[in-house]
Amino acid sequence: MPSVGHTMADSFFTTTDDRWFQPTDPCRGPWDPHSCHAGPPTGLLARASELLLPDQQLVRITVDLTRPVPYAGFRIDAEVTRQGRTVSTTSMNIIDESGKIVVTARGMHIAAGEPFEIPTAPHTMPHLADAEDGHFPLRELPHGLSGFPSAVEVQYPPDEGPHPGPTRMWMRSLPLLADEDPSPFQRICPLADCGNAVSRNAEPAIVAFINTDLTILLHRPPVGEWLGMDSVSRWEPNGIGMSDSLLFDDDGPVGRALQSLILRPATVPGAHT
Repeated sequence: MPSVGHTMADSFFTTTDDRWFQPTDPCRGPWDPHSCHAGPPTGLLARASELLLPDQQLVRITVDLTRPVPYAGFRIDAEVTRQGRTVSTTSMNIIDESGKIVVTARGMHIAAGEPFEIPTAPHTMPHLADAEDGHFPLRELPHGLSGFPSAVEVQYPPDEGPHPGPTRMWMRSLPLLADEDPSPFQRICPLADCGNAVSRNAEPAIVAFINTDLTILLHRPPVGEWLGMDSVSRWEPNGIGMSDSLLFDDDGPVGRALQSLILRPATVPGAHT
């Protein structure tokens, strides 16, 4: 697996005006070569929300992926929908080159208070020092082209790996933009959208598992470049499912990511309406 520093691009996006974002090759998603993996665009949506409310912590973003994110490029429009002293909300849209809204998102910000002594829940989580090198769960994308897996480094706790079923995994990915360090929330977004692949119950040659949304809720900002997830997928025979991922860093849990899934036999093309 090549290191992040030796992929074909040094970021998921380029931009000349901080308004129009052009995906690079590692941003390509698994199902359609003309669409993006939803994780990096979610990072840009989080970035837009954080730019609007820099004095309050972004704690949740919910992204409705009702249409594919265009690999041809897009812009993001964002606004504050409620400004409060403690809780504020935002609204973001991804807009394609024709002016059509293809993705909508909502953010929630909370003003942090002065630290005080508070009981916390015990946890037992894997440690990065014990992890072993591995590859991204989907090594070859269904469309056969290079894409998101080329942009990430992956490690697994001992005795775990890229097999189907509930899985724990560490990942380090590219920054969103080459000249900008992502915030902790932005950094975890590419990982958070991988739960459906990490915890798939069958390979994509058998079942397509496409998420229609992504919700990320962080109770604290993650620390470091290597971030982890403990994921499980629930698949139902009617073609509807979900992925549920505990997100963590080397200090313990940081939040959760949820995805609604469309499940279809792999021979059935397309899933978005």
